[in-house]
Amino acid sequence: MKYVWLVILFACTSVAQAQPAGFNYDESKVPDYELPELLQTNAGNPVTTAADWQKVRRSEILEMFRTHVYGRVPEDAVTKMVRVIQEESDEALGGTAVRRQVRLYLKAQGEEPFIDVLIYLPKSRVEEGKSTPIFTGLNFNGNHSITTEEEVPVHQKWARNDARVGHRNNRASESSRGATAHRWQVELLIKSGFGLATAYYGDIDPDYDDGWENGVHGLFGSSKNLKADDWGSIATWAWGLSRMMDYFEQDDDIDHRRVAVTGLSRLGKTSLWAGAEDERFAIVISTDSGCGGAALSRRMFGETVKRINTSFPHWFCDNFVKYNDREHRLPVDQHMLVALMAPRPVYIASAVEDVWADPKGEFLSGREANPVYKLFARRGTIELEQPAINTPIGDFIGYHMRTGGHDANEYDWEQYIKFARRHFEMD
Repeated sequence: MKYVWLVILFACTSVAQAQPAGFNYDESKVPDYELPELLQTNAGNPVTTAADWQKVRRSEILEMFRTHVYGRVPEDAVTKMVRVIQEESDEALGGTAVRRQVRLYLKAQGEEPFIDVLIYLPKSRVEEGKSTPIFTGLNFNGNHSITTEEEVPVHQKWARNDARVGHRNNRASESSRGATAHRWQVELLIKSGFGLATAYYGDIDPDYDDGWENGVHGLFGSSKNLKADDWGSIATWAWGLSRMMDYFEQDDDIDHRRVAVTGLSRLGKTSLWAGAEDERFAIVISTDSGCGGAALSRRMFGETVKRINTSFPHWFCDNFVKYNDREHRLPVDQHMLVALMAPRPVYIASAVEDVWADPKGEFLSGREANPVYKLFARRGTIELEQPAINTPIGDFIGYHMRTGGHDANEYDWEQYIKFARRHFEMD
């Protein structure tokens, strides 16, 4: 184990130069901290059974995250969704898959806002009349960016400028077709008996701060005067994932009882919050989600609460700003977010070079959620020490730290597929 930590320390030291300056990347400088109690109610009563957790403590923690971190969905955020199949083919991916493009109108048919959902399913299962377990999540650059298939159109909505994929003037372009296919591994999923459903996160809420004039916020009158504990963008994106789940429940080709929600970076934060708010997601997966995701805020390692609130003020509710440089005053920390998934399986993935996201803090969140899983007679991460690089661990709380940096790749997906096959009893 000592050798492993020397390797990790060298890797973190070598990449710290590429991380934003002025932040802590030194484990010896992590402040002393005490995590909030998982198994004690706000009234000070011990939580000793799964029923205590489900009936009392889970609701208390969920409410604290809504109030202090992510915000709550406004009461008037109710929509009558209209679904329209825009395109369908049973000869996708070289004849191995069914491709389905579904538009979810959130206001009225033919009007914005709408969510375009790209779905791939194994052709053999569809032909046999079998519903397929799927992975779902939001993508950063548009559905066309996760595939080279030209039938998937380039979206016409606001896009982040990104020289790596050729997006300029806040518009997507053909140059980004297939640019992030490695992050989704759709062919591997199809071969492994899974489907994929993804949508562009900007369909739900464009990723910039404009006072909530854009995205789905315009549907609801409450968004004209948001309170300090109303939803930020992460909660809004998570709400959009739940609308996608509404559709999955209506599609007979999708096994809506076996849906794993996943995401990278800010969308990994989103997948965790979606899984906390919506227990229909059977497995929850986060990749390099860092601060506000799987990493413990109190460690103040890499990105901090103040930095994330300053750089991305629209992601969280306004109350979260109160904890800039005051992480110790938060009534919650991210181990409590992981625990909200119990007894469902959850997987946390880190990358050794992504010190900004605090791989150790991500591991510790999973480890510290173990007591809740024990209430359900479930084993969590099992190991008490962060594992060696490229050594997946865990039962109902999975974890790995792979080589490389901030991204999602084939190695990650190989682990997610193994994890899902085991918990979906597909082996």
